[in-house]
Order: sequence, then C-alpha cells, then structure tokens
Amino acid sequence: MTLSWLTDLRGAIPKKLKTPLILGGVLVFFGAWLLLSAGSSPIIPGYALPHPSRVWNAFGDLYRDNELIRNITISIAHNLGGYIKAILWAIPLGFLIGMLPVFRGSLQPLIGAIRFLPLTAVTSLFIVWYGIGSEMKINFLAFGIFIYLLPTVILRIDEVDDVYVKTVYTLGASKWQTIKSVFLPAVVSRLIDDIRVLTAISWTYIIVAETTAATGGLGPLTFAAQRQGRVDKTFAILLLIMFIGLVQDRIFVYLDRKFFPYKYQTKPGYDEKANLKKVSVWDSIFDYVFQVVSILALVLYVLIVINEYTAVFSDIKIMDYFFGDRSWTIHFIILSIIGYTGYKLYQKYILKADL
Repeated sequence: MTLSWLTDLRGAIPKKLKTPLILGGVLVFFGAWLLLSAGSSPIIPGYALPHPSRVWNAFGDLYRDNELIRNITISIAHNLGGYIKAILWAIPLGFLIGMLPVFRGSLQPLIGAIRFLPLTAVTSLFIVWYGIGSEMKINFLAFGIFIYLLPTVILRIDEVDDVYVKTVYTLGASKWQTIKSVFLPAVVSRLIDDIRVLTAISWTYIIVAETTAATGGLGPLTFAAQRQGRVDKTFAILLLIMFIGLVQDRIFVYLDRKFFPYKYQTKPGYDEKANLKKVSVWDSIFDYVFQVVSILALVLYVLIVINEYTAVFSDIKIMDYFFGDRSWTIHFIILSIIGYTGYKLYQKYILKADL
C-alpha cells in the first residue's frame, strides 16, 4: 500500500486504517494530556489543566453530590424539546417561504437579519415571556436552532435540481405531488446533515439558558463547579457533554441511513472517490445495538408510563423525577417511533397484500 493518500486533496482514507487512525488520535490526545499535567510540577498547573485521574474521580463526586444522572436527563430533555419545536417550526415555514414567491419576497430579508441576533442578549426577553422554568429554556433553545435552520431549509429548496421538477411535471404531477415526491425528500435528506451540525451549537445555548435560571441541568452544574474552583468537575462535565453530543451524532447518522439509504449505496465500478457515503463496520455494529436498545427502551417506557399513572410497581414516579414537565419530549419521540413503525408495517403487509 502506497502512502500517496496522505497528500491527496480530499483523498479517501483506506478502510483498514480508519479504526487505527481513530484509536491513534485518541491515544495522542490523552497522551498529550498526561504529559502536560503529570508530576508534582506539571507543565500546565493543575488549576488550569487537571490530571486525567482527577477528572475521572470527579465523575464519582458529581454522581454522589450533584445528582448527575438527573441533571443529564434534564439537559437532554431541554435539548430534545428545543429540536422538536425548531424542526416543527422551521420545515413548514421554510417550505412556505421557499416555495411561494410572495412569502419569499416579503419575509426572506427579515429572516436574513434575524440570524445576526446575539442570542445571549435576548435571554432576558425569554424570561419575561415564559418565566424561568423549563418552557423558557426549551423555547430559547428552539429559537436558537430555528433562526439557523429556517434559512437552511430555504437554501436546500433552492438546491433541488430542476431536472427532477420538470420530470414529474412531464408525468402530470400536481404542485402538491411535486412537493411531496421531489422537494420534501430532497430537502429533508440534506437537512439532516445540517441538523447534525446544529447539535454542537444547541449545547452552547443549553448551558446559557440553564445557567440563567438554575433549575437543574448540566449548565448549573458547570457554573457551580467553576465557582467552587473544581476545574476537575468542569472538565468532567465538558467531556460528558461531548460524549452525549457524539451519541446524538451517531443517532442522526442512523436515522439518515434509515430514511435515506440511497445516500450510502454505490454502483458497481463507481469511482472510489465518489461523493457518496460509505457504510463502515462501526455503522453496522451501531445499527444492531441501536435496534436492541430501542426494543428494550420501548418495553421499559411502557412499564414506566403504566407506573407513572397507577403506581403499580413503585411509588417513585421515574418520568416525573428525571424529566418533570419536560416529559412530553420523551412521549413525543416514543410515540413518533411507534407511529412510524406502525406505518411501515401497514405499508409492508396491508398495502402489499391489497396489491
């Protein structure tokens, strides 16, 4: 194997080297961390860069003293709630503006201007409008995602190739059929990559919102750790947020493959550098694990909901304890999954049988 791929512009990494390179990068990162923080007189003082062992022990302190699991679930619920609302706002409104010239002409300049709003400066407005509870945090996060997602939806509509539109018009499709069969799949298939990018930004907004009115979540934990001078706790929380973000990213990749498998298919003899996504062994492993976890989570969810209203298993209401008034985000996601699965089964067995 030659090493020419090392200097190829946008070159593909050989499949055999992907995993070793990932592991190598992780080892280099932690090796540098150890080197800079080791010894009684480290290169970087402990108050600025704690030793990895201190950060590891800080996870135990957070679990014992700061209800770590509950605060994680609160932040995840805020994140999910913001995403749900932003997507439900941005896609319909984006299609309305992107498809109809009257709305594009009147609203697009305003949308372009809204993107420059300093979101941290409007936090106080959301407190005035929604109070200091979870509704404020979720709506603030939804707004932060929405102002970036809406222009992206319009941009993705503009990027749809005219050849597809002309083809369905030639076949006699109506305007609604054109939107349903051409624009919607094309836009959403590209939009999921944009949503993945916004995941990182969303966690910044969560920390800002949760710290503004501390009622639980990783934001107040971070702020408290900084006030106490516990830099090890701060690093532990930051690593935890990165891990949660990475898991969310993999979930988006799974959903992308589930709903748009054609993006991952290559034709025989196609150029190896084609701009199509490849499925790795890690994708297959994650696929299997995700399916198993989904089934177990669904069973657990049903049992928890039954107990939430009947207390037949325990007096402890788990959903209320971990999510509180944010529980609707979990219900929405689970019911959406059930609805989608039921629809696919209906297509597979009922409609197929009728044909």
